[in-house]
Amino acid sequence: MEMETISTSRSRLLIPALAPFYAWACKVSWLIIRLAAGGTMLTHGINKLMTTSVAAFAAGSMAKRGIEPALPMAYVIFFNETIGAACIMLGLFTRFVAAAMAIEIAVFTFLVFFPHGYGWTSAGGGWEYPFFWGMVVFAIALRGGGPYSLDRKIGWEL
Repeated sequence: MEMETISTSRSRLLIPALAPFYAWACKVSWLIIRLAAGGTMLTHGINKLMTTSVAAFAAGSMAKRGIEPALPMAYVIFFNETIGAACIMLGLFTRFVAAAMAIEIAVFTFLVFFPHGYGWTSAGGGWEYPFFWGMVVFAIALRGGGPYSLDRKIGWEL
């Protein structure tokens, strides 16, 4: 049986004059993804900071859902959804922070939301929406900050 080789060539553009735009868009698209994912996570973190304390969140949300040790996990979540989210947006320590967020979201997806089924609109919320965001931050962890990031600016990544 013959093995297929993966081609590294790109397809031809139907409108070759668009090549400069696509080259620019390829670089800026990762910035857009980072801003959307980090910004979405940041709104969750700010909401938590404005409405509850870490201890109250741990007792009221984490422990109630069976996630233990609740207090240390609550601190991780508060960090990820505030400082971590800002780091994602800036592209600073991108891989490390995005991996931490992906793990956090995976825990919630499979321990909290999975028993409710797939649909996010199902009673108790399903796993589709947190799974989607988990995959987005996992992709960011794999890819890194990209060309428009502080990681790239300072010249190193974790």
